[in-house]
Amino acid sequence: MAVSATLMYCAPVFVYLISIVFKLETLTASKSLAMVLVMVGIILLTGVYDIGASGVSAVSVGAGLLSGLSYALFIFAFKYASKYGSARAVLSIVFLLSCFILIAVADGYQLQVALVAPDWALFVGLGVLGAGLSFVLYIIGLRQTAPAVASIVAMVEPVTASLFGVSLLGQGLSMVQLGGMALILLAVTGMGVVSGSGESVSYPARS
Repeated sequence: MAVSATLMYCAPVFVYLISIVFKLETLTASKSLAMVLVMVGIILLTGVYDIGASGVSAVSVGAGLLSGLSYALFIFAFKYASKYGSARAVLSIVFLLSCFILIAVADGYQLQVALVAPDWALFVGLGVLGAGLSFVLYIIGLRQTAPAVASIVAMVEPVTASLFGVSLLGQGLSMVQLGGMALILLAVTGMGVVSGSGESVSYPARS
C-alpha cells in the first residue's frame, strides 16, 4: 500500500512534465522545488523508504503508476473538454461513466449488504462528501488553475487523510511523518503564493 500510494502521488510530476512538453507550463525553479518537496514529504509520510525489496511487487508498482497517470490524464481531459462544453455536462458524463465502471467491477453481494447495513448513512455521507462535494469543488478550482498548480494543491490529500486518521481513528504519527506533512504543506502553500502573485498559464480560446 505504501508503494502504491507513493507512486500514485507522483501525479504532480506527470502533470508538470506533460505540461512542459506541450508548452502549457514553463519550467520554473519554484514549481520544480515544489515538486521535489511534495515527493519527499509523501515518501516520509507513507514510510516507503523503510520498505525492503521483498515489500515491493509488480502489482503495487503498476497500480501506483497507473493511478498517477490516470489522474494526470483526467486533469488534461477536463481542461480540453471544458473548452467545448459546460462544466456541468462534463461532470455528468464523468460521474455516469464512473458509476458504470464501478458497478461492472463491484461485488453484487457486497452492494446488497451495504444497502441494508445499519451504517448505510455513513456510506451515503462518504459518497456525498468524499466523492461528490469534494469533486465538484476541485473541478471549480481546476477551471481557474494551471494543471501543475492544481495537481500539487491536490496533494494535500494525504495530509488531511492522516489528520482524520489521528482524530477519528486514534492513529499516531511519528516525527518523520509529521516532517513529511510539513514539507507537503510548505510546497502547497508556496505554490498558492506563486500562483496568486501572477504566475499563470494561458490556454487556447474556445472555438
